[in-house]
Amino acid sequence: MPNVLAVIPARGGSKGVPGKNLAPIADAPLVVRAVRAARAARLIGQVVVSTDDPGIAALARSAGAGVVERPARISGDTATSEAAVLHAMDTVEQRDGTPLDVVLLVQCTSPFITPGDLDGVTRAVLDGADSAFTAAPFHGFVWRESDQGGHGVNHDKAYRPRRQDRPQDWLETGAAYAMRAPAFRTERHRFFGRTSLVPADPARVLEIDDPHDLDRARALAPLLDGTGGRLPGREDIDAVVIDFDGTQTDDRVLIDSEGRELVAVHRGDGLGIAALRRAGLPLLILSTEQNPVVAARARKLRIPVLHGIDRKDLALKQWCEEHGINPERVLYAGNDVNDLPCFGLVGWPVAVAGAHDVVTAAARAVTTAPGGYGAIREIASWILGKELRTS
Repeated sequence: MPNVLAVIPARGGSKGVPGKNLAPIADAPLVVRAVRAARAARLIGQVVVSTDDPGIAALARSAGAGVVERPARISGDTATSEAAVLHAMDTVEQRDGTPLDVVLLVQCTSPFITPGDLDGVTRAVLDGADSAFTAAPFHGFVWRESDQGGHGVNHDKAYRPRRQDRPQDWLETGAAYAMRAPAFRTERHRFFGRTSLVPADPARVLEIDDPHDLDRARALAPLLDGTGGRLPGREDIDAVVIDFDGTQTDDRVLIDSEGRELVAVHRGDGLGIAALRRAGLPLLILSTEQNPVVAARARKLRIPVLHGIDRKDLALKQWCEEHGINPERVLYAGNDVNDLPCFGLVGWPVAVAGAHDVVTAAARAVTTAPGGYGAIREIASWILGKELRTS
């Protein structure tokens, strides 16, 4: 597997927006949103945040990223992002003793970056590009002022061709860049060699440079985070059904020498499930895997489990009938294509961040946390709001 590192530069100081990287958008600060997207990308092996700020470092660690302490000489207003990335590369390679193949620069000031964007620039480099960046299709007429007045930059002002008759222009989004690591060390700049443009959704292009950008991001978050403007509340939900692999875990499995499987779960998910149980909501874990790990987790959470199920939708329908629950008032959380039949059955299909694209498209709401990193805790906070207790 290629050794791929994502570096998120996040200084503590900012003149335009004080404390910018700690500014909350929806349920998470900017730096946490960037970490979540990078950790959910399938092609990224490690994620580190380069910072000089203890508060940012603590948040980055809590979101699952490593932290590289940035020295003062590259932490000032004139410091470049490239300097932070090079320093992080040195730190990680010296620590691990393994050379990097690809390095990403991920800007947390782009709050709506997606795991797909990050996998896109990574894949472009793995497929032969020397450098790559996210770019959005752009169809505007660009003007520039001079002593002689305004003149067209990408057009002749005396000729206004139709959009379909103009060459396609691209706008650099400022969100994500990927580079061949050895060549980046030599060039010390994010653009070199053959540079690939990786298309990004123009609706998601926003960089936080001033307080007005923050206001726009907060207004757009309910739409661009996949919630359609409304999240389910207690008044919408009579039961919660949860997939296991990739939803309560990060979809990875560790196997010991005797063939026993181990998975990692999130303590916050357990707290969220306990709060839902205390609120009197029926709960169920539904999994296709016949695995003692699934059963053990269900026992720990004190909720029922159906596993080793080939037709999850039929099992869910029967469970609803047995408990007198209207499927339209069930929230089902999943991440992969085998969850789609259940999505079609319930009123609140929810995808976790990093879910398969077709699952995300079919969901009525999408969490900002990936599976295994607090997605179920997030769902519990939607439903219970201020009633959610963590003790």
